Formats: sequence, structure tokens, C-alpha cells
Amino acid sequence: MICSAACPSGPARSSAERPHGLAAPSPASDVIQLGVRGRRSSKRQEQQASQRSVRVRALERSRALCRASAWWRSWSSAMPAADAASGTPAMAASATVVSVDEKIEKLRAEVAKLGQISENEKSGFISLVSRYLSGEAEQIEWSKIQTPTDEVVVPYDTLASPPEDLEETKKLLDKLVVLKLNGGLGTTMGCTGPKSVIEVRNGFTFLDLIVIQIESLNKKYGCSVPLLLMNSFNTHDDTQKIVEKYANSNIEIHTFNQSQYPRIVTEDFSPLPSKKSGKDGWYPPGHGDVFPSLNNSGKLDLLLTQGKEYVFVANSDNLGAIVDIKILNHLINNQNEYCMEVTPKTLADVKGGTLISYEGRVQLLEIAQVPDEHVNEFKSIEKFKIFNTNNLWVNLKAIKRLVEAEALRMEIIPNPKEVDGVKVLQLETAAGAAIRFFDKAIGINVPRSRFLPVKATSDLLLVQSDLYTLVDGFVTRNPARANPANPSIELGPEFKKVANFLARFKSIPSIVELDSLKVSGDVWFGSGITLKGKVTITAKPGVKLEIPDGAVLENKDVNGPEDL
Repeated sequence: MICSAACPSGPARSSAERPHGLAAPSPASDVIQLGVRGRRSSKRQEQQASQRSVRVRALERSRALCRASAWWRSWSSAMPAADAASGTPAMAASATVVSVDEKIEKLRAEVAKLGQISENEKSGFISLVSRYLSGEAEQIEWSKIQTPTDEVVVPYDTLASPPEDLEETKKLLDKLVVLKLNGGLGTTMGCTGPKSVIEVRNGFTFLDLIVIQIESLNKKYGCSVPLLLMNSFNTHDDTQKIVEKYANSNIEIHTFNQSQYPRIVTEDFSPLPSKKSGKDGWYPPGHGDVFPSLNNSGKLDLLLTQGKEYVFVANSDNLGAIVDIKILNHLINNQNEYCMEVTPKTLADVKGGTLISYEGRVQLLEIAQVPDEHVNEFKSIEKFKIFNTNNLWVNLKAIKRLVEAEALRMEIIPNPKEVDGVKVLQLETAAGAAIRFFDKAIGINVPRSRFLPVKATSDLLLVQSDLYTLVDGFVTRNPARANPANPSIELGPEFKKVANFLARFKSIPSIVELDSLKVSGDVWFGSGITLKGKVTITAKPGVKLEIPDGAVLENKDVNGPEDL
């Protein structure tokens, strides 16, 4: 079975489509700002008038998140109806300012009673909520966005070759640590436990492949590259048991947990764990938490004492995220504190964040930050040609400096949810948004081969097929495929869970010459099947459709046995 007993953003989530990716200002923060303006001079009001429409638009987007919640109703009722709708200054907002402070203090007092988390976690949570309610957010002025130059987003092909001398390469690699984001569960693919223990190919899990890759690297160069796994409270216990099987490997494996924050009940702004026991009251606050958690765990100091300089951070389910000596060599030689790997967009990636030059610095632009009138422009693959792979290279000393200075204030991603009928809010951050706080930060435009995530069984079909081979833990694309793009695979809900996916294929078809595949209904595949060109297979309702052993389907629509 592909899922072990512990077998499961995502990754920690990134800010994707509205409304989930909206950063502050929040509904409460707009009430505060409008009320304070009401007590200021008319001159001050005029100075802020040009900004008011931007705030009102942000308010409207934020309402889309919270309109249904009692929390939003309590905030909006504090303002006259006309003011709440238009953003006109309200004279009676001083009480609302106090109300926000009172809510924070009430929340702080209730969180202080929660014995399940550390003082660092309590402090980080209150800081995040305070930032959100304060309306802290940098508004993007569209006219100031510039396309990054090749000095800012460096083409991979222009990177210098790494040293040929094995001893010099060893010195480079001895400065590196690999960190995999291991907080995600495999529930969307029908598994329980960490997603990293789903079997990917030839009986190997994601985690197996990661360990084999680093073992091969350490053996080849005689270096000591350690592996860090950042778990969440959802994956920690299972991961601790799983890593025991690597005890005899030639790599150091360290684990640490990212923060555990309480979900906020929107009705009364209280922490959910004070009302409900169990894991549902908590959440991991996104992969932007990797930096403070690495520091709080003590692992950052340990790595620095070992002479490590850079950490390569990637999602555990991205099979293309392997150590690249050319990139490491470039960063060390140029003293870049932060590097984000980006790759050319396809139509499947139009919602992904992109890098821009903004007021002299490189910055991540997410779709949630884009004004409505520019969303289509943002999705264009003509103007915004690259997107974030979430493969990140970061200088360890810079992380230490910025975390201790509390300078990593990434955009906040509000994520409203419902737990057993209770409306809650969780606030998250993304690691890619930290790029603007680091010195000499760059992007590198890498080949698409470095972005091979497995998010669904359709991706599993790709990596288990003859389109890829597996050597020393590295998944390599078959050179026999002429088309540089992978086939488009769309499988129906019958294939969503890993167990069902495996049961419906006697063997994975040959897809080297496939352009697209769409399967819907009760379809079953025999062995030795070859798919070419554009193939659509649709089983009629209530009818089982079996594709026979050895079938060759090329540019074909199959709706029943008569079409085979």
C-alpha cells in the first residue's frame, strides 16, 4: 500500500486566490484608521484623502472574508452605516480604538492560560494578531512595479560552473544544510499522517528519496550536508518514528516543530482551544514561520557553530528540489543573503506569485495584492513570465540577524475556516514574502525540471510513468520526450485517493508521446497501455469501462468499448 501507517502550504498555504490571500488591513483596522482621522484636522484629512480609496477597496475585500461572521458584524456596528459603507471619517471611533486594545489584551490573557505552547509561540501569535488588527500592510502602487532585470532575476544558464576540483566542491557543500517543509498531511490524497511518507515510485516515499539524494551527495564529495525536517504538530509524532529507519545512513537528520497557534473564534475573538480540546483548536501558521521556528528550536545556533552558512528550503513533495552546486556557488561568491528559484509560467501557473522590482528592492507579488482591475494582467504569461517555485536559499547569519531584530514582517494571509460549525480565523505568512527584508536578495530563473510537485494523483501518474526514471534518489526526465512541457493530466474523482488510483491501473501507461489525458467515470486500465497525443476517456454513468491490456490510444475520444 502506498500509504504507510503514518501516511497526507501545504504545504503551508501561500496566498493564492481571493479571498483567502488578502493581507491586512482587516475590518477592525479600517475602523481604527477611519475613527482616528475623524478627530484630526481637516488638513490631515485632505492629505489622506488620496489613500482613502485604497483603504476602502481593502475594506471591501476584507468584508468578503468576514461578512458572514458575527465578529465582522460587531465591528461594523461600531460605525454609522454610512461610514462603514463609504469610508467617511467617523467621530465616534475613539471607543473602537479602545475596543481593539481591549480585545488584544483579552486575547493575550486567554492565550497565557494555554499550557500546550511555549512562551515564544504565545508571543509570536499575539504579535501576528496585533499586526493584523493594526492594518499594517504595504499597499502596492501598480505604476511603480518594474520587471526585474537579469541582475535581479538571474538566468540559470548564466551562472558560473562550480569548481571542478572535488575538494573545492566539498568545501562549498560543507557550508550547506537542506531543510524540507514537512508539516503537510496527505488527507487530500486519501492518506493519513505526513504527506512525505506517501510512496512515490519503486516503493520509495518522498522522504526516502530525499535521504537517498543527500546520502549520494555526501558519499560522492566526502561532505557532510545535514537534513532538517520542519514538522507541524500534525506530523511530528509520526515523523519521529519514521526517521528511526535512517539511523544507519551517513547523514545527520534533525527535526523541529514549527509554531502551533490557536485558531481565533470570530464571534468573540477568543482562542478556540479555550473552548474546545484537541488538535482542531490549533493550526501551523504557514511556512513563513520557518525562520523564527528555526531560531527558537536552537537548531539555527547549532548549525552556525558547525560552520554552516546557507539553508536550502523546499517543499518535501517537490521532487525537482534537489541540491544544485551551481546555485550555491553563485550565492556564496556574490554574498546574496536570499535567493528564490523562479521558473517560466505556463497557463497552469497563472495564479502563482511572481518577483517584481519595487522601489529599488526585489519583492514577491501575490495575486491577493493585485487590484481587481489588474488581475488579468497579473495572470498574463506575457508580462509576468515567472512564478515562485518555493525553492529558497537563505543565509543563516542573515536569518539570525533579522529574527532577533523582529524585522521579518511578512504580509499576513487571513484564512477563514469553520470547525464543527464554529467560524474561526487563522493568520499565516509565507516564506517567499521574506525576500524583501534580506540584503542582496535575488531570484534565479531555473529550468522547469526543478519544479516537480506532487499535489494529486494526476502528478503521481506522471512521476510513476516512463516519462521519468529514478537513479540514486533523483527523478530524471526521459530524454526520449521531445516536448519540453509535461502532458496535461486530468483524472476524475474516482482516482483522487491513492489507493483507488493504484487499484485502477494494472500498470502505469506509457505517456512519453502524450499531450493530454482526461479521464472521467468508472474507468479501469489494463497493463502495457500506450497513450499518445490527445486522449479523452469517458465512462457512461453506471457503466464500467475497461481499457484492455496492450491498447494503443492516439488522439482518441473513448466513450465505450466500441471506440477501442
